[in-house]
Amino acid sequence: MKLRLKGQEAAAGTSTTNGSNYSNAKLVRVHNAGTTQRLVSIEDSGNTLKYTFTISGGATEFLEKDPTDEIFAANAEVKCVSVAYYS
Repeated sequence: MKLRLKGQEAAAGTSTTNGSNYSNAKLVRVHNAGTTQRLVSIEDSGNTLKYTFTISGGATEFLEKDPTDEIFAANAEVKCVSVAYYS
């Protein structure tokens, strides 16, 4: 699997009012740079919570989402960047 970066990695917002859709990304790499588990939340563009999950310290996950969905986390140690798969 190869990844194409589609933006710059940035700390996730830490509340519903400052989440990001990462330039309308459909796929986002989420990395917890800290050692503590952190809650990650996905909401729609109207700030209605859709999904949550816990990411372990040091873990990396890839989230597929609707382009306008926004991601925020319980701590700015969670870093996100829009990506795409290619061969």
